[in-house]
Amino acid sequence: LPAGLSQWFPALEVLDVSGTGLTEMGAELLSLPCLHTLLAKNNRLGGPGSLPKGLEQAPLARSLRVLNLSGNRFSEVPPALLQLRGLRSLSLGGNRLHGIPPDIQELHSLEFLYLGGNFITAIPPELAKLPSLRYLVLCDNKIQSIPPQLAQLHSLRSLSLHNNLLTYLPREILNLVHLEELSLRGNPLVVRFVRDLTYNPPSLQELAGRTVKTRNVPYAPSDLPDSLVRYLSLASNCPNPKCGGVYFDSCVRQIKFVDFCGKYRLPLMHYLCSPECSSPYSSASQSSTSQSESDSEDEASVAAHRMQKVLLG
Repeated sequence: LPAGLSQWFPALEVLDVSGTGLTEMGAELLSLPCLHTLLAKNNRLGGPGSLPKGLEQAPLARSLRVLNLSGNRFSEVPPALLQLRGLRSLSLGGNRLHGIPPDIQELHSLEFLYLGGNFITAIPPELAKLPSLRYLVLCDNKIQSIPPQLAQLHSLRSLSLHNNLLTYLPREILNLVHLEELSLRGNPLVVRFVRDLTYNPPSLQELAGRTVKTRNVPYAPSDLPDSLVRYLSLASNCPNPKCGGVYFDSCVRQIKFVDFCGKYRLPLMHYLCSPECSSPYSSASQSSTSQSESDSEDEASVAAHRMQKVLLG
């Protein structure tokens, strides 16, 4: 960037240096107190010294609202960017990112996050701690699963996950009550549905915990060590309405197909307390088959009511 920028344009609010071959942005940037939009797309940024030192302490850290660094060469999200607490829009698409740092949760004001076209393999649960996030773009990566914590993004309107490696979605995604657009095309879950059934036998501690919870054995914190009290508080109810059981660490992972918008069937991950809840030979399963179908219909009607776009192909 040219020296003396702040003297020439002290009230500069928008700066676009996209496509100029930049390899670094100098300290001149730090003395622009009014700058709220910085566009530096399609450059050569990403090496050591690409961003000026002291960025997090500069007036710019408080004024900047929109930052677009797409089409550069960043292999990781620069730590200094995670200190820009006033950011509302951050774009790092088309870089060389292999992950999302957990400290992304520090950007509390973020409403738009674009990380498409990278090499990201996993989504950290901390991403769900962005209360204002409305648009999340993670397309064209190598993501294999979605953490159920994303259901905590209550402000989310649009979620773009196309062209990844997803084979199922967490059931919790139905809790995204404001979600209007879900893009999933180009994932294995669209071109080939997957069924999965795994089960590790419960430990003696889990068997005892299940008995305490299902039989409503009374206990008080003074009766048990703190670790056991905490353990018992982690019990999850089996979703099979005919079962009434609970589970802790040992559960059956099973894919359940749910209709979205009356047209597409999406595989959602469900967790059952034991194989008997899903076995076609068990009486519990026999009686819950129709219930399971009605669960799907209920979920479908809710999804169809809420979703405006489910983009699968």
